[in-house]
Amino acid sequence: MARASVSELTVPLRGAWNITRFKRSPRAIKIIRREVIRHLKVSEEEEVWIDPAVNEHVWNRGIENPPRKVKLLITRHDEADIPIEVKLLED
Repeated sequence: MARASVSELTVPLRGAWNITRFKRSPRAIKIIRREVIRHLKVSEEEEVWIDPAVNEHVWNRGIENPPRKVKLLITRHDEADIPIEVKLLED
């Protein structure tokens, strides 16, 4: 069965709120990376490129107040330089 090359994913970031408030946004980025790896069933050594727009969206309200969830557009490339690309899904 072939995998889809483009998929949408809504990542809940509630786990970022279970940590001290000065570490929430960095934890949210780690949660996004972990959920993308889990969703696509890839090894942790494979590179996941997160678009700077996703980073800016998470950090928009500062380190203490990241969003509760984020909608992402995930693209799997066949090229070796960018195997998995994560972008912010605009509503």
